[in-house]
Amino acid sequence: MPELGRLHALTWAWWALCAVGVIQLAPNPTYVALVVVIAVLVVETQAEAGPFRRAFPILVAAATFFVLVRVLLTTLTTHTGVGALFTLPELTLPTILGGFTVGGSVELAVVLRSAAEGFAVVGIVAAFGGFNAVVSHHQLVRVAPRAFHELGLIVTVALAFVPSTMAAITAVRDADRARTGGRAVHRGRLLRLVVPVLESGMERAIHLAESMDARGFGHLSASRLERVAGWVAVGSLTALAGAFAALVARANVVAALLGGLGIGAMVGSIVVASRASRRPRYRTTRPTPTDAWLALVVTLAPVGVGVLVLGGEATRVWDVTSEPLPPFSLGVALPVLALAVPALHRGRAVAIEPSPEAGAG
Repeated sequence: MPELGRLHALTWAWWALCAVGVIQLAPNPTYVALVVVIAVLVVETQAEAGPFRRAFPILVAAATFFVLVRVLLTTLTTHTGVGALFTLPELTLPTILGGFTVGGSVELAVVLRSAAEGFAVVGIVAAFGGFNAVVSHHQLVRVAPRAFHELGLIVTVALAFVPSTMAAITAVRDADRARTGGRAVHRGRLLRLVVPVLESGMERAIHLAESMDARGFGHLSASRLERVAGWVAVGSLTALAGAFAALVARANVVAALLGGLGIGAMVGSIVVASRASRRPRYRTTRPTPTDAWLALVVTLAPVGVGVLVLGGEATRVWDVTSEPLPPFSLGVALPVLALAVPALHRGRAVAIEPSPEAGAG
């Protein structure tokens, strides 16, 4: 069925990449917070009601939890000797475990620096979490290069893990309340919740595996062109690894040559593998003019921030040792606001999409 009014999957993929590019160029917490707010706005205005939308706050909360753990571990193991807030008991680990000291002085600069670096990770998770909430996963598999069909299908199923688990938890809770007449029974509640969720997850996995096997997923042997593409891909990865080693050795010319060769070989391998694929495309959709101009608008965000960074923009990062609060520049914030333009799009999907399990074939 046509997905009328909904932005193309490639448009949302480009939006997520531009958002991550902004965070990489300007990891200042103020700009990262702006990207997170824009991601929330996009989800609220563009995401359809369902498990994918409900998964967004859970992904952001999970990222925040791991960042807090990182801040705690960094604070306990990193010491500069400047600006100590208080001192904790010290414990030096054996040499076989690294020999570093846990505890000691807790320094404000270390806490703020690790928190700022971790908040950038939260921003990246928010960008891709928003992408996961608004994109059409079924369409995303259809527009992927034929060389990446199997990989795209696996990634799509993986992206559906959190939403499908949430749907299973909701169904189990509703069934439990129906059995108890709406009465809250706390004794044994965790066991009554976990076992059915695990059981339903196992059933979905078995049904999906049987469906994919019945459709011949992964049964075709590689053709001659596909084997050639595979060897070209191996060569491209080797060239990229050599480019990285050259960068470490500060051989910039050699690194540029090997990097260009590796990227060119990778693109060539994808083209050859896609042409060699025997899987036909079915009901492919193309981006509309609206998708094109929205993609152009969101491109202004990383391009504008990149131009400012090249011009020596001082607020792109937060120097925690000299500035008590993260700096802010309206000149940087204005290009970042271009990421919010897709939230103004009023088109909504009118077709009910099949689940990732249904589109596995």
